[in-house]
Parts: sequence; structure tokens; C-alpha cells
Amino acid sequence: MAEETQNTETATRNNRKVRDGVVYSNKMDKTVIVEVTRRSRHPQYSKTVQSRARYYVHDEENTLNVGDKVIITETRPLSKNKRWRLLEIVERAR
Repeated sequence: MAEETQNTETATRNNRKVRDGVVYSNKMDKTVIVEVTRRSRHPQYSKTVQSRARYYVHDEENTLNVGDKVIITETRPLSKNKRWRLLEIVERAR
């Protein structure tokens, strides 16, 4: 019985948000800002509307450059603003 509750807790804890975006800034040490663009349809006018969000992401090796496409995931708070970490580099900037 204890094993079942532990597995369900682990499953719910590991259900974290994942976003894909582009590196916007890399001027900080071990931190980059990733801009995530979202497209949604306006409820009344049915026009596609773009919105964006910028996330502070932990980059342990300082390998990311501006323009890199990355996948990030939610994590515990690492600093005042940093709540995301790098999961995968999809494409390097040219």
C-alpha cells in the first residue's frame, strides 16, 4: 500500500510544464532568458493572436547563445526569478 502512494506522488510530481522557445539573452552567468511565443484564436474575432512570455532558465554549462531553439522544463525555485531549467537544445543559431 505504501508503494502505491509513493508511485502516485512521484507521477504527480514529475508532471511538469514543458515549453519550447528561443534564447533571447545570455548576458548572465549560468542563466539565459528564453522567449516563448504562443498562438491562440481570439474568441470574438477569430483572428490568430500571438502572445509571448520570457522565462529565466538555468544553463549550467553556459553553452547557449542568442537565437538557439531550446526546450525548457519547470523546476524548483533556483533563485528569485529562475524557475525553469534547460531540457534539450533543439537547434543551434547560425
